[in-house]
Amino acid sequence: MMNRPSVWIITPVFLLLSLGLLACRGQGEEIRLEEGITYQEVEGQSLQLDMAHPEGEGPFPALVFIHGGGWTGGNRQAFRGPIQEAAGRGYVAVSISYRLMTFDMEKKETTTAKPIFPTQIHDCKAAVRWLKAHAEKYHVDSDRIGVIGASAGGHLALLVGLAGKEADLEGSGPHLDQSSDVQAVVNIFGPTEMVTAHQGSTLAWIFRLFMGGTPEETPETYKAASPVTYVRAGAPPILTLHGDQDPVVPVQQAELLDERLKEAGAPHTLMILKGQGHGFAAAAQQKANEATWKFFAKHLKNEQVPEEPKP
Repeated sequence: MMNRPSVWIITPVFLLLSLGLLACRGQGEEIRLEEGITYQEVEGQSLQLDMAHPEGEGPFPALVFIHGGGWTGGNRQAFRGPIQEAAGRGYVAVSISYRLMTFDMEKKETTTAKPIFPTQIHDCKAAVRWLKAHAEKYHVDSDRIGVIGASAGGHLALLVGLAGKEADLEGSGPHLDQSSDVQAVVNIFGPTEMVTAHQGSTLAWIFRLFMGGTPEETPETYKAASPVTYVRAGAPPILTLHGDQDPVVPVQQAELLDERLKEAGAPHTLMILKGQGHGFAAAAQQKANEATWKFFAKHLKNEQVPEEPKP
């Protein structure tokens, strides 16, 4: 029987709610929530998204939320609060589902899971293209779209932002006439270089399953799945939030991304939160929350915001 990992594995990996992005209507906007909108039919599955948007004609900047969960768990409903807060701040916000790996957890040495990379990034890019194809209907400004994710969702958000069409990660989904390019990325403790992520993680077996083998067995897949592979000077602005005590995705993953992006002359802001693991709490949670909204306001709304102090 194909089973999902137990909750104790999934929970610390996928909760973007650790950011403290709670539902809020304090910005004076009326919010409309639509759930279960199908953005793609693939392999017998109806992939859906939930959308929150402010009243008005716009066009509004948009945010795409990608949940984590080790590419095997989590769900878009975790972001009902965050997308409503985003709408209250003047964004059209969507939380997307994508195809998740399944495998037999009773076989501890299993090497079989499906679907594996690159299925998940195909779905995320299809969701961005769908949003652009329906921009007029939902009053979205297609030139002002940001993407945000945590853990596995952070990894996928980075790939959406960094891997252009030439990377051949678009898949064969609908709306291929639309670009999947975005203008801002927030990466919350996502893996950035998959070989060292596999080597340094306490959940190395998930990386092995996602890539269909070890780095020695599937080296090209590890390279193709690594956001650092696609670092380029023309990359959109990226904000990375990472705890220095993260046992699942070591902080060196964030530092490597920062190094590569700066070498390429690409805009990157790295915020390392001291004493935090794979998830943030208390003051660190609030700090990450504030940095996220300021980053999107700056890059998607052209608002002048003060620079974040170095941690």
